[in-house]
Amino acid sequence: MRYLIRRAAVAVALVWLVVTCTFALLHAAPGDAAQLLVPPDASRADATRLRVELGLDRPVAEQYARWMGRALRGDLGESFALHRPVTAVLGDALPVSLALGAASLALSFTLGVLLGFWQGAHRGTRGDALATALTTAVYAAPTFWLALALVATFTYGAARWGFPAAFRLPAFAVRDPAGSLGGTAALVDIVRHAVLPVATLAAVGAAGVARYARQSASELAAADWVRSARAKGLGARGVWGRHVLRAAMPPLAVLFALTLPGVVAGSVFVESVFAWPGMGRVMVSAIGARDYPVVLGAATLYAALTVLANLAADLALPLLDPRRRDA
Repeated sequence: MRYLIRRAAVAVALVWLVVTCTFALLHAAPGDAAQLLVPPDASRADATRLRVELGLDRPVAEQYARWMGRALRGDLGESFALHRPVTAVLGDALPVSLALGAASLALSFTLGVLLGFWQGAHRGTRGDALATALTTAVYAAPTFWLALALVATFTYGAARWGFPAAFRLPAFAVRDPAGSLGGTAALVDIVRHAVLPVATLAAVGAAGVARYARQSASELAAADWVRSARAKGLGARGVWGRHVLRAAMPPLAVLFALTLPGVVAGSVFVESVFAWPGMGRVMVSAIGARDYPVVLGAATLYAALTVLANLAADLALPLLDPRRRDA
């Protein structure tokens, strides 16, 4: 219980530190938020009036105290640019990022772990070298470049090569802009729109997971107790399924927990390229518009999820690794 209380206190302190640093950096950045929010033909008096209405004319310390007081009561304020509660803005974007991130995360770990363990079992072969080269190239490639390459191939390229319309994947938005589909057809349309962004995120994620899983599998395969299992006559399936995979679960669980906040954060570049109205795109738009309440609300959500994911990983490790239960 003391351990949980101590970790919870540290988690709260970390979230507060992240939010405080974000608040300070936003207000230290050059430029005037009110000047960006008024029309181009507005006068200086209009900008001054808006600054007073938004409370931006008050000292930074007072603004921080007021925002923190409301945040502790669950009120994240109102968006400067959208004139909507921040909770409503984030609530609209959150399901989009959750759907996109959860699908890509599931594919990333499934494909990455399978590929990484296959490489570990065939370390030093040509197949391992080829897979390493491919995963390194995909992992190092910019995400927006991969997204644009997929669009050029499966959207515009498919049309140029004469593929039927059913085989051309849509590149932008979450669904058909006409909105005339319903029922099963609407679900199929959403899935088709999700193929390219999910494939982009899953490819990059799987490449990183595969590299991590390969290293873990290679180190475990060289352990004395694994060689002893082979010497006792245990087959390859038993060695890798019952021993190596089970021993690799704790570090993979930590990696999964650290990756989990990205499910909500989404991908800024992918959501921008494919015009998905998720958390990443909302955050970029809010930063560009100096929409302080939305940026602070999103930062609070990201920080809380990251800290909670780390805490969950710490609590799960003793369940996955008995050696840690008495630590």
